[in-house]
Amino acid sequence: MLVNLVPLFDENLAVNAYSLFTQKKNTFINPSLLGTGSLDGASQVVGLELIESVGVDALADDKNVFIPITNISIFTDLENRMGAPHERLVLLMDNSITPEPLYIERLQKLKASGYQLAMRKLEVAKFEIYREVLRLMDYMFLDSQKIDITKARIYFSNVYPNIQLCAGNIPTMERFEWLKNEGGYQFYEGDFYRTPINKGEHEVSPLKVNYIQLLNMVNSPDFELEEAADVIGRDTALVIDLLKMVNRMTINSQITGIRHAAAMLGERELRKWLTTVVAEKLYTDKPNEVTRLSLMRAKFAENLAPLFSLASQSSELFLTGLFSVLDIILDMPIAEALEIVQVSKPVKDALIEGKGNFAPIMDFMSQYERANWQEISRQLVLNQIDEKKIYDAYIDALHWYGQMIAAK
Repeated sequence: MLVNLVPLFDENLAVNAYSLFTQKKNTFINPSLLGTGSLDGASQVVGLELIESVGVDALADDKNVFIPITNISIFTDLENRMGAPHERLVLLMDNSITPEPLYIERLQKLKASGYQLAMRKLEVAKFEIYREVLRLMDYMFLDSQKIDITKARIYFSNVYPNIQLCAGNIPTMERFEWLKNEGGYQFYEGDFYRTPINKGEHEVSPLKVNYIQLLNMVNSPDFELEEAADVIGRDTALVIDLLKMVNRMTINSQITGIRHAAAMLGERELRKWLTTVVAEKLYTDKPNEVTRLSLMRAKFAENLAPLFSLASQSSELFLTGLFSVLDIILDMPIAEALEIVQVSKPVKDALIEGKGNFAPIMDFMSQYERANWQEISRQLVLNQIDEKKIYDAYIDALHWYGQMIAAK
């Protein structure tokens, strides 16, 4: 099973919900799933199974989660399966669920049990046909690139004013700004928030320069634990974060100073922690999902390293993931941004040229973030990687990120 969380933003670029994308089995290994075998296990709701095992808060903090259901899984005992509050879950369906009495009655029961309902992939020509279904919907996803989204928005605002609209598949920040100014959408989804910067627009702020200098010191071959401890001691926020980290790792520890705390963490863990927490501070003026994206990529890349026969370079892959959005953070092209931060040539090659040993992992993560399961399945077969190990690597990254946020 594969799983990915896709953020849904409000007009202020704050994440208000996540949409869960899943794949049950690798279609390259199981080609029958493309035919009649596609019905195997169709009664399973993978998203609910994931929430049952991991927990809704571990997946999405305090946000709602949109979970895909099929025309078969909709008839399973959804009312009694979940420990998570039904109001936190939105059942997301497509046009495989038709406007027939059987489905309409089932949707009414699910709504009565507390679930919210959402529709996607509905053709404009079928809006009127689906009137009885749409009356039960709480949310409607409109593809900004496949339909005339402005006309669709006007239609829904007039006919179904209580449905919250999500403008989906938004490719650029310019398109997002246009849709935001148009108004009428509660959620925005797409690649727009992570669009690469191709032209520098701003100078790096003095505060960011200080943190970049600290990052350079941490990643220097001449890194010394005592020197790092002294630098940490000049920033109260860093001191507090360090003490929290050490206290979580030890029991009844009597920390006598910053150097003592740094020594207890150890050079390797101190490097990783300091790189992560300082990088977070660079993101403070960016959408919060950029922070999450950077940290998730860092941990996911580190976890993927042994699966791609790069276990000995997991620390560098952590940095590669972490700095993969450095162009967005510093508002300049990635090549210029990486000149400011001292990273190794393999990291630069992967992020600037898309070449070298790290490039396949970065491409894999990019496909994974877009839930391009067909390409992911192909790569898993080519690299002889067990799908379960990818799932475990992603879930571990989710847990790690959740622990990072909980410690704040």
